[in-house]
Amino acid sequence: MKITIICDNTAFRNDLQADWGFSSLIEGNKRKILFDTGGRGSILLSNMKKLGIAPREIDDIFISHSHFDHTGGLSVFLEHNNEVKVWVPHSFRGVKNVKEVIEIKDARELYEGIYSTGELEGIEQSLCVKSPKGIVIIAGCSHPPVEYILGAASEFGSIYGIIGGLHGNRPESLKGLGLICGTHCTQYKQEIKSLYPEQYIDGGAGKIIEINE
Repeated sequence: MKITIICDNTAFRNDLQADWGFSSLIEGNKRKILFDTGGRGSILLSNMKKLGIAPREIDDIFISHSHFDHTGGLSVFLEHNNEVKVWVPHSFRGVKNVKEVIEIKDARELYEGIYSTGELEGIEQSLCVKSPKGIVIIAGCSHPPVEYILGAASEFGSIYGIIGGLHGNRPESLKGLGLICGTHCTQYKQEIKSLYPEQYIDGGAGKIIEINE
């Protein structure tokens, strides 16, 4: 399993542009899924190009929630590839000029080993992918409490880690995870890093995380 952060508030690589928002490419279980699209299409496409990610290679787009910093690049991306499936939370509307839009309300399997928590608290869904070490959660902002997200994801198997925005969730809520990568809106990065030094990984545009045996 491989996760490449495309858009983030910080940049891991100097040649990539940081911006308020989040997007990442999830490669695993024979799918290439673009998770969220950042805040601006120009930055999304520019960073993708520098990372060697072609829009035509993407199979699916998974939108965590409707906020602009996660959906701002969607319409521009679809100008370059509108043959994808777009998985959106049930409350999200307005996706146009695309092959297929699938609304998700409840927890479900998207493909073998790839799941959605369902739209939690009427605002946000998280992506769950089965890796060799257990379920990895990719979260947009974690507006629902992390405990709620972890509980929903545990339906699909033992949880190994979480990558993405953790908003204002307290570090103690992440206890027991083998991998923590707080990006975007995470408010307690330094506290999380201090409490879980062996598990924590810095994010940033251009960061690549690989999870193998």
